[in-house]
Amino acid sequence: MSVDVVIGVDAGGTSTRCAVVALDGRVLGRGRAGGANQYSSSDPGEAFRAALGEALAEAGDVAVVRAVFGVAGAAASGHARAVATVRGAWSGLGLPGDPVVNDDIAVAFAAGSPEPAGLVLIAGTGAVAARVCDGEVLRRCDGYGWLLGDEGSAVWIGLAGLRAALAAIDGRGPATVLRDRLAHALGVPPGDPQAVIRAVHDRPPAELGRLAPEVMHAARAGDAAAAGIAEDAARRLLTNLASVAPATRPAGQAAEPAAEPVVLAGAVLAGGPVADAVRAGVRRRFGATPVSATDGALGAAGLALRQAGVPAAVHAALLTRAASAVTAADGPDPTRPADPAGAP
Repeated sequence: MSVDVVIGVDAGGTSTRCAVVALDGRVLGRGRAGGANQYSSSDPGEAFRAALGEALAEAGDVAVVRAVFGVAGAAASGHARAVATVRGAWSGLGLPGDPVVNDDIAVAFAAGSPEPAGLVLIAGTGAVAARVCDGEVLRRCDGYGWLLGDEGSAVWIGLAGLRAALAAIDGRGPATVLRDRLAHALGVPPGDPQAVIRAVHDRPPAELGRLAPEVMHAARAGDAAAAGIAEDAARRLLTNLASVAPATRPAGQAAEPAAEPVVLAGAVLAGGPVADAVRAGVRRRFGATPVSATDGALGAAGLALRQAGVPAAVHAALLTRAASAVTAADGPDPTRPADPAGAP
């Protein structure tokens, strides 16, 4: 006998995750594939098919009641394209009905809080801040992609590190361990700017986010250039969050406790110098203790559960179990490549 389920999918620039969840909150199947950002990923449709297929195969005999996809690059300008890609993958697997397709911002918030409204700050492959209510983004700041924005994201940090390394090579900037660390990460000889340039241009922009952990390692070790990049990233992220938040008190005055949750998502905010500075800034400026998002696919599944009429307590229990599992595994690894989406 089949089990009624919802499906949640979180698709970013680096990876696509899928969760099949029973209506009582049990996770029956999971799947993962490559990135499905509508602007920067090579084959979003194949990523959706692979992640869905893997999760459904693990779940077994199920009947899909509702599905929610959070897709990087599926904001207003990219929504029609994202819907077409998702529906093509969905129907190709013989699944019934039409899934709900949104960008991944509301999904990230729902991966950290079962509350209907609040703030979310994402810094993974891309970066964006938003105010969310009832599964919809009311206001957002940045998330403009690596070329025009995504300030404080893993790609932004990687690019800032490369600029510092090149400046150290040609004498425009101070010496930094990034000169050698990033060359080794790219697989090129240290001190050769042309080799660095070729290596960077041979890679899709999203892959440059994989250099961010090297910059963060250097910052923790006391490298001045890397530490400056981390400080600048945190400052920009907090500025973006403030732009979407309700009015806060002037600088120097203690903030009142926030009435709504503040969710932090993305590998950059999972741990390390940027995450520490952002958490301190949220407490200081917004009077809130930020909470960390769990797997975005579970956030999408939580939204699907609520849209299917399942009580919010099931969504809350789903997040609690996920957070406990992360704690038991010693927490997320901030040195891994930026993964959750949050911007085109």
